[in-house]
Amino acid sequence: MALSSVFRRGNVKELISNVSVYTSAAESSGGMSLLFKRWATKKTAGSTKNGRDSNPKYLGVKKFGGEKVEPGNIIVRQRGTRFHPGNYVGMGKDHTLFCLKEGHVRFERNKLTGRKWVHVDPAAGHVLHPVYASDSTNAVEMEPL
Repeated sequence: MALSSVFRRGNVKELISNVSVYTSAAESSGGMSLLFKRWATKKTAGSTKNGRDSNPKYLGVKKFGGEKVEPGNIIVRQRGTRFHPGNYVGMGKDHTLFCLKEGHVRFERNKLTGRKWVHVDPAAGHVLHPVYASDSTNAVEMEPL
């Protein structure tokens, strides 16, 4: 019975205080009860060590020596100039070598420098540009000395 007498003497409500955990703006804002709580704006995400695999680029020689090619056929896809364009072979901005005339592919390597060239031997034979063809006929006509 000793406990009940303690509770009667000191009121239980006095022992328990009604102090809020969060500071409210009710006292400062004139009676409006606003509770300021903060939540995370983003979920926390763990880091991963995967996800960096890139697609293959499919580089390399597409038409080998002796194969027949038509204009526009890709002969070599490469990064940089491993192979250099030779006769009747063009080079794109990503160093892709392509055929300019119908014929057969021929690979050549310079013995001194080691540089590799790709040529296309035309099926119809080598044809001179009209500017050079007209100059060569004039040279023959002027030669009668």
